[in-house]
Amino acid sequence: MTPRILIVAGSDSGGGAGIQADIKTVTMLGGHAMTAITALTAQNTLGVTGVMPVPAEFVLQQIDAVMSDIGADAVKIGMIGSAETVHAVADRLEGLDVPIVFDPVMVATSGSVLADAPTIAAFERMMALASVVTPNLPELEALGGEAAVLAHGCHLLVKGGHAEGHRVVDRLLSPSGPLHSLDGKRFDTDDTHGTGCTLATALATGLGAGLPIREAFEQAVRFVRIAILSAPGLGQGHGPLGHHLGVVPFDEIEG
Repeated sequence: MTPRILIVAGSDSGGGAGIQADIKTVTMLGGHAMTAITALTAQNTLGVTGVMPVPAEFVLQQIDAVMSDIGADAVKIGMIGSAETVHAVADRLEGLDVPIVFDPVMVATSGSVLADAPTIAAFERMMALASVVTPNLPELEALGGEAAVLAHGCHLLVKGGHAEGHRVVDRLLSPSGPLHSLDGKRFDTDDTHGTGCTLATALATGLGAGLPIREAFEQAVRFVRIAILSAPGLGQGHGPLGHHLGVVPFDEIEG
């Protein structure tokens, strides 16, 4: 069956990240994408110029509409909009017996802030519900570090793109310790807008399709690396990925 992936996240008017990147990712990996949009953003490859949060009540209405008819095999949570919405969505998802991937979006690739302090504080609710949390290194630090995240009983995918060096190491940890890691060469490119959204959504799609977490992790990391190498080179800043533009040689991906 086609995996049904519910995405709770914000919209990116530039099409590089957020809901737009999520839908492309789910589609390319053979799933059916459904959405509950938490915020509208005015943004492009240079930055975010405006954010309009969607009222929490309407976010829930979108979730209820999807779940009452189509259902979901996995949920991906990205940009959440406000602390009120975090708590409302957490209340609605409690007891849902499907994998939940939480990408604690705080800052866009361009550097624009997408979550205020009360919203970040409310992320505790999401980590308690999540099967996997997928922060980059600055987000992980803001959440209190590896031990603080793993204390919620979830898995942790630590994205290595913000580290220094010519290699990027993405690590998967379970509550009981390290589980797997993937090491690849760092690509010399600014076309990385939407990498975090894409990775978390690819992971959710794999889990929704029934893959074991280690295999879903490998598939997700490789999908992102293919998409970076296939980037179409659009915009004047951090350009979007090439989710739809084909496959590059395997040795280039692995590096």
